[in-house]
Amino acid sequence: MKSFRKELFFNIPTRRGLVNITPQVESAVRESGIREGLVLVNAMNITASVFINDDESGLHHDFEVWLEGLAPEKPYSRYMHNGYEDNGDAHLKRTIMGREVVVAITDGRLDFGTWEQIFYFEFDGKRQKHALIKIIGE
Repeated sequence: MKSFRKELFFNIPTRRGLVNITPQVESAVRESGIREGLVLVNAMNITASVFINDDESGLHHDFEVWLEGLAPEKPYSRYMHNGYEDNGDAHLKRTIMGREVVVAITDGRLDFGTWEQIFYFEFDGKRQKHALIKIIGE
């Protein structure tokens, strides 16, 4: 069995931002040479998420509105964590959206369902963050 590791780096210029990282993950699968296996993609920061869904702008807007309703950014005083930083909402949003995804690799390609894409969702941007791609297989 072989393994392959690659990091993706992000500098989202706004507090929150959504990036389709499917092309970078597909590139890493090709670079790995692994034809059959699994790819793990996970956010390496506790205020960001990696998840799978449809790449549709209306849905992206709905995620933003829904998450902001569940864990609004302001007032900052509503979060005990904000005694340290002003990102208590970002931690909660990450918990809801999840840390990582695992996708099967079949015949050297991501084995997705219809419309599935991989996204990195930053909830406390304006500085460099990263995600890990780990591929195992043959």
